Amino acid sequence: MPKITPGFYAEQLNRRKFIQISSAGIATTLFAKRGEAASFFMKRFLALPAKKTPFITPTEDFYIVQYSGPQTVDVNRWSLHITGKVKNPLRLTYNDILKRPAIEKMVTLTCIDNEVAGDLISNAVWKGIELKDLLEEAGPDKSVVDVAMFGADDYSDSITIERAIQYDVFLAYEMNGKPLNKDHGFPLRAVVPGLFGIKNVKWLTKLELTNYDYKGYWQKKSWTDIGTINVSSRIDDPGPYNTLKKGHVLRGIAFSGFNGMGMVEISFDDAKTWERVKLEPTPSPYSWVHWHYEWKDPKPGDYRIYVRATDRIGRTQTSFLASAFPDGTTGLHSVVAFVE
Repeated sequence: MPKITPGFYAEQLNRRKFIQISSAGIATTLFAKRGEAASFFMKRFLALPAKKTPFITPTEDFYIVQYSGPQTVDVNRWSLHITGKVKNPLRLTYNDILKRPAIEKMVTLTCIDNEVAGDLISNAVWKGIELKDLLEEAGPDKSVVDVAMFGADDYSDSITIERAIQYDVFLAYEMNGKPLNKDHGFPLRAVVPGLFGIKNVKWLTKLELTNYDYKGYWQKKSWTDIGTINVSSRIDDPGPYNTLKKGHVLRGIAFSGFNGMGMVEISFDDAKTWERVKLEPTPSPYSWVHWHYEWKDPKPGDYRIYVRATDRIGRTQTSFLASAFPDGTTGLHSVVAFVE
């Protein structure tokens, strides 16, 4: 199995991806020359069905991006070591971890390589133990700067000691009510709300507290060391080049990491003016939100619909188009739709 890295998606380039990538240029050319012919072409050949995104992603559908392929860990021989600048180094077996007080949280994870409105984002309910409890038990030295995390695949990354202690970081052993499978980090993985997937190390074997800024695999290649998730949103319904009737309900998702969603807006006039949509309730500030908007009485015509999100601390999704390197993609999602 090839290594799956930022810049290389786990999925093959299928027909859906090909159409999404190629249709923009084709459609632009046709629009410029023949409006009616362009509309017919897009409706007939480029229209894609709306996405149906469940609030909780089934484990079998949860996105997978791996450094070197899934690891098969013998849980009977496995243990987690907490070392480095600590007073009381710890070694915990799987049974030791299962006996500790557990927490359960709904957290959305996304890959730093996720394209604008891409599919490398999923939401799950995780169960595990709080990292701060383990760190307090180990007794960090005052000089500690980072908590470095190491996986059975030789992958590593780190978070600051402040993040590890003050935020809801935990080590998960269950996903959606069942033990982690090997694709998602069995027997134990880090879940760090608000940080890209590169910081959520799988198949954990060791935590090392360091008195310096530890650089993990991707940081050594100049990717972000902070890893904060950018505010994002996408339109799931309608799909590209769909033909709509009056009263159509537009739907989508929005995500901010760990601040919670403040508002989501859509535009029907090339992002000149914006209208707020309705946000559906979510039990967790760490999960995506679903939104919907009833388009009651649109005038017949061709539209490019944009969406943007703003989180509860005022971060608004930027229209600036940025590639994944080094801090994650940015930009606004839009779809072309036709109203009869």
